[in-house]
Amino acid sequence: MTQDQCARLYETCYMRVFSYLMTLAGDRSLAEELTQETFYRAFTRQREFRGESDEVTWLCAIAKNLFVDEQRRSSRRGEIPEDLPDHAKSVAKTVEDRDSSFRIHLILHEMEDPYKEVFELRIFGELSFREIGTIFGKTENWARVTYHRARIKLQERLDEA
Repeated sequence: MTQDQCARLYETCYMRVFSYLMTLAGDRSLAEELTQETFYRAFTRQREFRGESDEVTWLCAIAKNLFVDEQRRSSRRGEIPEDLPDHAKSVAKTVEDRDSSFRIHLILHEMEDPYKEVFELRIFGELSFREIGTIFGKTENWARVTYHRARIKLQERLDEA
């Protein structure tokens, strides 16, 4: 990959990778750090890209692995973040009704995986079902069904509240 190709990839994919990591981490500085590391790994290991998926999907898979590694390292060190991220602020910006957005956040926070992560990747990460399926090593149809089930679970829990 030439320097121009690397620059183009960075410019076109940076925000999508960063948004995905913000969804996972909920911490801007960690998301920025992991985004930079994602692109570094992609540029230094470009021969590993087999072209079986979009470049964004490949980058998000790298990002997810880096995030999981970071979580493992943090748990081994016994670190607890000083200030926990407040996801409700970002949700409140996109949803007019503050009370509803906070309830949605609480429900998402308690939702089990993979429903939670698939829903967040689709809504906040703006990834396609094909990209989400690739990240999980599953099919596009699996991603669609899982997202649909997550929406149903979210709606049912909203109706209960």
